[in-house]
Amino acid sequence: MTSKDAEKKEEKEFQEENGVLFYVNKDGFPINRKTWDRMWTHVAKIHPEGESMVSKIRGNRDLPKIQVPTVPVLHGGMTVADKLDAIQNYMCQLEYNHTGTQFYEIRKNRPLTGLNDCAKEMIKEALPIKCLEAVILGIHLTNGISGLERFPISFKTQFMGNFHRHVVLGVYYGGRYGSLGMSRRDDLMYKSLTFPTLTDLIIDFEDSYKRYWHIVKKAKVGLPVPHDPHSYETLNWKYLSLNMRKLTRTEQRKEIERHAKDMKSRFKQSSPVKEVGKPSTLTTSPRKDSYVGRTPRPQPSPRKEVVTKETVRSSPDDSDSIPMDKKQLNIGDYQIRI
Repeated sequence: MTSKDAEKKEEKEFQEENGVLFYVNKDGFPINRKTWDRMWTHVAKIHPEGESMVSKIRGNRDLPKIQVPTVPVLHGGMTVADKLDAIQNYMCQLEYNHTGTQFYEIRKNRPLTGLNDCAKEMIKEALPIKCLEAVILGIHLTNGISGLERFPISFKTQFMGNFHRHVVLGVYYGGRYGSLGMSRRDDLMYKSLTFPTLTDLIIDFEDSYKRYWHIVKKAKVGLPVPHDPHSYETLNWKYLSLNMRKLTRTEQRKEIERHAKDMKSRFKQSSPVKEVGKPSTLTTSPRKDSYVGRTPRPQPSPRKEVVTKETVRSSPDDSDSIPMDKKQLNIGDYQIRI
């Protein structure tokens, strides 16, 4: 293999999240020596203490033993809100991954059955995770919760000329919306079931971003995720795409609530079957579908990005949306990663 081929292979192992490049472990577990050494080399470059910090850890055989988090037991006596709290607490115990190497390879176009296998691997290895991994883990842990609907919500924001991306798992139960996820910021991941509309939930995320001087450029909402862990369907990550800077608040609410109404009509299709003693007829497995003489449900085509003729707000208006004085902060020493 030539040096150019090696460079191209290494570039493919890079991904970007929140404007920051990071490696991805594509060789599975146990982690091989190449991936392990590459992770520590990268950590030495980005950590303030550099090589001294790495040597303190790698050369220390007396490090404290890390307790493996216990998967929450969701019993019938718990409310749905309590179950979501337990799931979020479990993900927080895994902690956010700051190493610069994502331990689990997540391919968004994989069927649900494959993504659930990846979530099981996260539970087994109990390593720190990032936002995309938290969405997959959240889907797996909430499978089978009757009446709970799940759907992905993603954001594209801008800070100091750099673009950042983030994703959470939106949840809906009993007429209220919330979210599960992982982030470096507490107010950009878990939201309890307190929001009466999907618009209120997304606006709350936008307000949270403003606290960190981020401007939300786009917000995307997918479709409900089926509860069948063996489904061969793929997730629809961005059925609705909103250009948040070109839409007024009224226009945003109109489009989001239209999508919310569309999702509610699909909720019955994604909800778990509660009948006991009868075989489920709601299957998305190609083999099972062919057996009963049905074809898999086709994926709907995504809506086009919603825009209006309204011109983009000028930079002075953008600055007015920032609630804090930037002069209070030394921007040169400030590196925001959501």
